[in-house]
Amino acid sequence: MTPNNPPGFLIETEATRAAHRMGWRIPGVVQGAWLPFTSHTISGTLCLAANHPDGPWIVALSDPAQLHMPPSNFEGPGAVRLIIPTLSALHTALDQIYHYALNAPPPLQAFQILTDHLPRTTEAERTRIERIGQDIFRARLLQIWNHTCPLTGITDAALLRASHIIPWAACDSDAERLNPENGLLLSALWDAAFDRGLVSFTDDGTPLFHEALSPAACTQLAASATLSLSKDQKKRMEHHRQMIFSATTLSSK
Repeated sequence: MTPNNPPGFLIETEATRAAHRMGWRIPGVVQGAWLPFTSHTISGTLCLAANHPDGPWIVALSDPAQLHMPPSNFEGPGAVRLIIPTLSALHTALDQIYHYALNAPPPLQAFQILTDHLPRTTEAERTRIERIGQDIFRARLLQIWNHTCPLTGITDAALLRASHIIPWAACDSDAERLNPENGLLLSALWDAAFDRGLVSFTDDGTPLFHEALSPAACTQLAASATLSLSKDQKKRMEHHRQMIFSATTLSSK
């Protein structure tokens, strides 16, 4: 779909009503087809666009941690975008996004709240803190990806893994380790292959299979969809392709 550029009176009226009602009450300067709004109570910018007041609508968020469902591949401003079919559904989606963002502290802040008072003297104490961070990271990925592996559609919690694009040990800060933009929610087999550098992804989310993989493994790693990667995830995925995927040797087979 192609949103109206400029939006027009009716689209701007409905967008403003929906944004104001759900907590984004500070309008910005219209940018082409996009109507930006910010809030006094949550960070980031919300942008809305549509080609008809009744929908479909495109929602763009500058903070990907505020999105509690898988994003779409639609190009536009912000870090992540979502297509909403109707005006009524837009009101519902904005309400969910706003309250999720309002109630969920940023991962690093949540980590600091939970661990700043804990000792870090022994290996066991440091391991405990690491596990807290990994749990926060996993919880945020589960929310963002709607508890679903985007490649397989698997929703069984026991089979889902919070995968780091740049590995935990290679991150240079807790902020990077806990950043959802450095993560993917993958099923266990995909996670194992991704972690070992046996699969990676192009910028458009197409899987890349290493020559070290057997035909049987490639068959089992069949994907029903491609990944939708944000701009920041694409930068990290380039690191994964160059430093992990390309560095994997045939001994991994």
